[in-house]
Amino acid sequence: MAKDRPVYMGPRLRRLRRELGLTQADMAADLEISASYVALLERNQRPLTADMLLRLARTYKLDMAEVAGDGGAEQTARLQAVLKDPMFADIDLPQLATGDVAVNYPGITEALLRLYTSYREEHLALADRDAGADAQPQEDVADPVAESRRFLAARRNSFPLLDDAAEKLAVEAETEGGLIAWLKAKHNLRVRRLPSDVMAGSMRRLDRHRDAVLLDDALDGASSSFQLALQIAYLDLRKSFDAILKDGQFAGTSGQRLARRALASYAAAAILMPYTAFAKAVEARRYDVEALARQFGASFEQTAHRLTTLQKPGQERVPFFFLRVDPAGNVSKRLDGAGFPFARHGGSCPLWSVHRVFETPREVVTQWLELPDGQRFFSIARTVTAGGGGWGAPRVERAIALCCAAEHAHRLIYTQDSPPPAPTPIGVTCRLCHRSQCMARSAPPIGRDMLPDDYRRTRAPFGFADG
Repeated sequence: MAKDRPVYMGPRLRRLRRELGLTQADMAADLEISASYVALLERNQRPLTADMLLRLARTYKLDMAEVAGDGGAEQTARLQAVLKDPMFADIDLPQLATGDVAVNYPGITEALLRLYTSYREEHLALADRDAGADAQPQEDVADPVAESRRFLAARRNSFPLLDDAAEKLAVEAETEGGLIAWLKAKHNLRVRRLPSDVMAGSMRRLDRHRDAVLLDDALDGASSSFQLALQIAYLDLRKSFDAILKDGQFAGTSGQRLARRALASYAAAAILMPYTAFAKAVEARRYDVEALARQFGASFEQTAHRLTTLQKPGQERVPFFFLRVDPAGNVSKRLDGAGFPFARHGGSCPLWSVHRVFETPREVVTQWLELPDGQRFFSIARTVTAGGGGWGAPRVERAIALCCAAEHAHRLIYTQDSPPPAPTPIGVTCRLCHRSQCMARSAPPIGRDMLPDDYRRTRAPFGFADG
């Protein structure tokens, strides 16, 4: 008879324990082993035998394949993704050695991943301070929106833990017959649609007294599905949200709550558009946003959101940056899955088509872009509508843009018909753009001296000294 083959899966065991909300002592008591032995297993200093795997599966009613995991492949992929950062470009880092570190030294791997994430957050915070140098200093006042955006950007808007959990929920819901049937079976909650005046300004409300999820009947199909998925995320993934937020850096509760809301929306989208199926579909349909939206019963904006999240280690797709603006140019949402230079402060350049698509509602407008440093990108932009649903119901028109690096653009259906035209020169923001001849400039760039216009007035709004 073949002997039990020991495996080392410390990081996965530790994550499983945390997802279950257990201490090492709790797990030890459940498995009838010592807490010190659990600690050794989590540090990969003891193998996890087949007998122990079975005990875990039986004790916590888990699928055997779920417990066995990937043998450290996920941790290896995460570490390899971090080591692709340009700061490590001059260091010889063989993939085999990286895998050895991830599997044999999980504690050091986790420490490096946390340190890199903290570095990314501080790096982005420094960029925020530099870009806002011309504003009134308010260092003692926390900006919750900036904190939330920094939290998401530091993690490239990718949360594999939520993707995995949401995919399982999606399978359960499909087996049960849909989200409504699943809510009834799992939480004894029925779904009721009520008029807007009865909902009193709410799109969705959990009514515990009547065991019901109440939805505004003015919501369209995609919005209704999203709100149901959002409620499921809040009911079933609270511990996952807490585990992810624990590593964030927030000065106050508002920033953390905004980040929590973003995680819940992420999970809802992942329930409606499960990672594996969606990642396969985007390649088959060549990132056609409208076609993908119809396939998964989502809205154009929801689908564009989801495209920014496809950076699961080992299953990456085209990295996108997402921007949403109103007709006045106010940026209401930024989602960055690629680390673009204008993800933090950009979006206000009037030469970008996202500000002009209000003239052509619902039409997808494509554009090639070039930043002052020569980096090129490809963008699609389109208007979207929020609200409505009845005569006199308030509506809000916004424009959204999806942008990827030029090197990935050939994979998109939007570039298949013709060779790329000359790119439009845009800037991150006027304060960080040094194109002196730009007619659309609204402010002089930082670090350039303005010329007097006593004897000569340039066509551009500002004239600058050469030095």
